[in-house]
Amino acid sequence: MIQLIRGFKDILPAETALWQHIERTAASLLGDFGYGEIRVPIMEKTELFARSIGEDTDIVEKEMYTFVDRGGDTLTLRPEATASIVRAYIQHKMYADDPVRKFYTIGPMFRRERPQKGRYRQFYQIDAEAFGIESPLVDAQMIYMLHTLFERLGVQDTQVLINSLGCPDCRPRFRQALLDLLDGVEEQLCSDCRRRKANNPLRVLDCKVPGCREAVAGAPAIIDYLCDACRAHFDTVTGALTAHGIPFVLDKRLVRGLDYYTRTTFEIQTTALGAQSAVAGGGRYDGLVQALGGPATPAIGFAIGFDRLVEILGQQTQITAAGPALFIAAIGDAARAAAFDWSLRLGGAGLYVEMEHGDKSLKAQMKRANRLDAGHVLIVGENELAAGKAVLRDMATKEQTELPIDGIVDALRQRLAP
Repeated sequence: MIQLIRGFKDILPAETALWQHIERTAASLLGDFGYGEIRVPIMEKTELFARSIGEDTDIVEKEMYTFVDRGGDTLTLRPEATASIVRAYIQHKMYADDPVRKFYTIGPMFRRERPQKGRYRQFYQIDAEAFGIESPLVDAQMIYMLHTLFERLGVQDTQVLINSLGCPDCRPRFRQALLDLLDGVEEQLCSDCRRRKANNPLRVLDCKVPGCREAVAGAPAIIDYLCDACRAHFDTVTGALTAHGIPFVLDKRLVRGLDYYTRTTFEIQTTALGAQSAVAGGGRYDGLVQALGGPATPAIGFAIGFDRLVEILGQQTQITAAGPALFIAAIGDAARAAAFDWSLRLGGAGLYVEMEHGDKSLKAQMKRANRLDAGHVLIVGENELAAGKAVLRDMATKEQTELPIDGIVDALRQRLAP
């Protein structure tokens, strides 16, 4: 028997009701804030991710699903959505009429990480991106949207962590101060961090290896090196969050694992799964559009870990797919033919109807209606056809009503319409 690829999973019908609930809630909220849905390919030229994420990142070096196709092109399954949305923004010149554009997308990403609970090689994200807005108020708005979304979904015990990564004007001083510290602890760093030290020392602060975290415990904080413009930007963000009742924690060690981030960076963590873990994160990337060939455009975005969100909500709430409004229990060939006609007409009119197509007893059909959690059962057999009346049973109250077969479809539509 052929089985799933390791690190991938099936999302079964018993789970999809919760997935759809999250998708509807997110799409509704994002739509209310002016974000339109964009659907980008799951595969792009590898160069796009190497240039945007950074060639010396773990994602590009170790985790991407990359291959050469028959035409000789090097292609990659997308490990994140931002680069693809930026590419679409540039390629379709969406900045031409109005550079201010807001998008969201929901879909699968791919990284060849070590599979573990809640972490898959095909994983899903809710991603939102805003282009063309330099104001720090949009940074606060993004965090507000995340906070509101988690409230609507009932995700509890969340905490907003926030930091600033500065800009090209203020990073050099911080970079030098960090290098001075790293030079003194280089022997304590893992091999990856020794390599990162030369190319992007900021990434050392993001390492999860305990020895590295201990070695950089006394590292300088970039927020202490911000230029006046970055300081004013960050103060406006935090001021807006405070004014609108969004609690946050300043985390001076919070950095992003991707090269394109600047200024505001943030993470939403929760203890709903036990240990403190991130369920969403994002930040500003004001230089990425220009770096990928577009005009200088400020931008900011976030991504929510969909799989982790499902795991959290699965522990807190029970959302299942609704059962059929009607199950038709038909006895005999003539009754089944009539039931089939009714089920098609009712289904076409927007009513969820099931029926038994085989020759099973009424008792067996009633059991199946119960398993399906049908709201009502319509019982029809030879006697009912001869009498011109079928029996409608309310499965909740057990009350039974006779309905004339003549005009029964319209009668059922009126009685059972949601």
